[in-house]
Amino acid sequence: MRLTTLRKTTDLGFTVTAPRLSRTPLPGIGVRYDLTTREHRRLSVIAHRDGARTLNAYGRDDPDECTLSVKLTGRETEALIDALMPSHHSPNLLSTTDLGLVAERIELASTSHWNGRVLGETRMRTETGASIVAILRRSGAIPSPAPDFRLAGGDTLIVIGTREGVEAAAAILGRE
Repeated sequence: MRLTTLRKTTDLGFTVTAPRLSRTPLPGIGVRYDLTTREHRRLSVIAHRDGARTLNAYGRDDPDECTLSVKLTGRETEALIDALMPSHHSPNLLSTTDLGLVAERIELASTSHWNGRVLGETRMRTETGASIVAILRRSGAIPSPAPDFRLAGGDTLIVIGTREGVEAAAAILGRE
């Protein structure tokens, strides 16, 4: 088991102690990560060998009593990571919120009006000011899709713009 305690100095000169994290191999299962928060709450994540994760929370009075256990699929885990830390993919990503912009993943439903149509028909940038900067498809990522790119149900569109623009884009893409 490895215990890690990190200290970080903020831009204002404050020293912040990071949560304690330990890692325990679980032969035949995967790895368990135990986290103790600054409020002395205990959480654990079991990273199963098949890619699933189990998130556990423990009681404040009895740190051995598991009060919550949730098994997550790989996709659910990715969604939770995005919710907790949207820029987790790379520390070099531009923090768009500092600029008044947001980046969101919007999934195109198979029942969408745009399923099978080309991207240019959406008039996304003209109507909302938001840009579709990439499309994620089973076969991989398509960066900077051209207006003649054909959309398909199940595509995930990476949209960047103002909050209002991205919300308007989601409404357009959700049209059935």
